[in-house]
Amino acid sequence: MGRKTTLCTEFTFTLPRGFTDTQNRVHRHGIMRLATAKDEILVQQEPKVRENPAYGFLVMLSQVISRLGSFNSVSPELLEGLLLRDISYLREFYNRINQLGKPHIPTQCPYCNSEFSVSLELAGESLATP
Repeated sequence: MGRKTTLCTEFTFTLPRGFTDTQNRVHRHGIMRLATAKDEILVQQEPKVRENPAYGFLVMLSQVISRLGSFNSVSPELLEGLLLRDISYLREFYNRINQLGKPHIPTQCPYCNSEFSVSLELAGESLATP
């Protein structure tokens, strides 16, 4: 009998700054799941995305973020309140988990000119239980 493997579909993250709600509570810890084809279809059907294609990423994030702090769902409007640093982090995190791997950045030593790659690590990144 073959060994059963499970695919982890949810990943925890910690935003660099976090979302501050109306009661001045900061929400930094969250869970993001892998994106599906249905998520992409829902993004394309959103009227705001038709008006402004750049808004599509906020809609996609609202589909795949299943928790942010004490919020059990996240709307695009809530994500509009994040600082760009957090949006950049979420964009990179989204790309990383959906590409299933840590990107390796090719680089070169400035002293000996040796070429090697460095794994990109994001602060606060960890896996959630499947």
